[in-house]
Amino acid sequence: MPMQQTTEQLDSSAPHIEVRDLTMAYGDRVVLTDINFSVRRGEIFIIMGGSGCGKSTLLRHMVGLIRPAKGEILYNGVSFTDSDPRTRDAIVRRFGILYQGGALWSSMTLAENVGLPLAEFTLLRPDEIREIVSLKLAMVGLKGFEDFYPSELSGGMRKRGGLARAIALDPEILFFDEPTSGLDPLSARLFDDLILELRASLGATVVVVSHELASIFAIGDDSLFLDAGSRTAIAQGNPRELLEKCEDPRVRRFLTRGKETAREAKSV
Repeated sequence: MPMQQTTEQLDSSAPHIEVRDLTMAYGDRVVLTDINFSVRRGEIFIIMGGSGCGKSTLLRHMVGLIRPAKGEILYNGVSFTDSDPRTRDAIVRRFGILYQGGALWSSMTLAENVGLPLAEFTLLRPDEIREIVSLKLAMVGLKGFEDFYPSELSGGMRKRGGLARAIALDPEILFFDEPTSGLDPLSARLFDDLILELRASLGATVVVVSHELASIFAIGDDSLFLDAGSRTAIAQGNPRELLEKCEDPRVRRFLTRGKETAREAKSV
């Protein structure tokens, strides 16, 4: 009988995440095909590209919300795609996910939102949960806002509240879907700094879907560029190195957005 591997038994030298020959489709409509990449443990990996290229769709495949049409996704060398339900559940428990807007429950206070995964997946007492919730909120700069409802918070605060919930169980992998979208430049920069701080304090691997250049260059260790026209990935590497060395005009147009407009404005 084949041995069922757990993530604790796996080779720690293997890539933390591997995506192999992935094809994503909705029925007969192919979104992306032949996607291959790996993510090293502890790095911040950016999934980038223009609107409609499949960034968020790839993220949903990686967290198990959608099953691939072809190919597989591995965590710590274990196939997430082909594993049994018990193994998949164990892998998912190690994820923390921040959706756009924070996705907080409007009828629950901030403390109740953050404490929800602790109440559902642990045997901690209510007082222990309250202590952890206060710690997580303090980590994202929301100490003292425990009893506020989402409607009483700004957009940036709701995102940080969603982040506190995402880190409630001390995940080893954090997934972010457009975390700085809709934020003003200062708030976006502070959120980028927060991601860097949490990566350091938690030792987590971070996967970020983003089209925001400032964030991509500020936090990205490695990246994957998805192209809507060819429906595949056409470049991978450190974002700054891609800016300097990648000769593909599609990648260069994306990474230099706004620069030509700025030059033209200065010359007027």
